Amino acid sequence: MALYNRQDEDLSGLIHHSDRGTQYTLFAFTQCLRDHGIQISNSRKAVPTDNAYAESFFKTLKYEEVYLNEYETFEDAWNNI
Repeated sequence: MALYNRQDEDLSGLIHHSDRGTQYTLFAFTQCLRDHGIQISNSRKAVPTDNAYAESFFKTLKYEEVYLNEYETFEDAWNNI
């Protein structure tokens, strides 16, 4: 989505962080990130706490906003959040 939505922008400041899932470590995927100057960041092997801050944030967001509301459109959700 970042590549599609920011076609004319410099993406060299972006960081793509993920777990070590196969889809995120495939050569074609990582090469695409490199080609656009996007920094690659992966959790360390067998260290699930690497992503703890992000997981905690999304849990809080869901419980304090998303689960309490019903959104008609994506724009409604975007505006609330």
